[in-house]
Amino acid sequence: MKFVMKYIFLFSFSLFVMANSHAQKKPAAKTTTATPAAQKSDPAKTTTTAATQAVFMATGDPASFKKLAGDARSNYDAGKLDDSRFALQQMLAELDIIIGKEVLKSLPATILDKPAITKQDNVSGASGFLGVVVHREYGQEYNSASMEENKNISIEIISNSPLIASINSLLSIPLIGNTGDNKVIKISGYKALVTKNGDGDNVSYELQLPIGSSLITVKAPGATQEQVAQIAGSLPVQEIAKMLQ
Repeated sequence: MKFVMKYIFLFSFSLFVMANSHAQKKPAAKTTTATPAAQKSDPAKTTTTAATQAVFMATGDPASFKKLAGDARSNYDAGKLDDSRFALQQMLAELDIIIGKEVLKSLPATILDKPAITKQDNVSGASGFLGVVVHREYGQEYNSASMEENKNISIEIISNSPLIASINSLLSIPLIGNTGDNKVIKISGYKALVTKNGDGDNVSYELQLPIGSSLITVKAPGATQEQVAQIAGSLPVQEIAKMLQ
């Protein structure tokens, strides 16, 4: 799997670089006066293209990924660099979802005797911004969004997380990270930040574990600080890091 992902990434990256390089070298088009018919048809074409881009949703389907790779190559060979670039962006979005599904498969079936709620598994992607978001819960199905009723363990993994820089800043200075409601611990060789939220009977702990540019967040309403650390320790952190690097 690792070899295949590496090959796909190198192919995608090289094709993307070539498309951008040729687009930059492409001479500017000569200014011409469009005919009334052309002026009427061009907006429609632009609207159709914009609509197509707006409704595209990545599904993580290997067949879709293969088709988009072919579209990117054929458009590039035909000199349609904008279409080739767009196909590449779609292809990378599909790749994000495919990787996210592999991460989801690597998660344990149970945590602290709570089974995974696979019906609520979710993988979403936003290539170029967040990359991929993987969400899983452990416990029991619920019909209410109230946190007082939802006592499930929540695992969320985000690649290219915008919170990485701020969390790493806290982890790099122990005197700051280990003050107040914060505590720095180690999980599978990685530093993690445990934050205490609430007080009295409503205390809960949240663990944030940066791995490269990705962030693993563990939430477990009603769990102790030690239990939250135990939950994070049961995750295949090293395997996840390899898939998301």
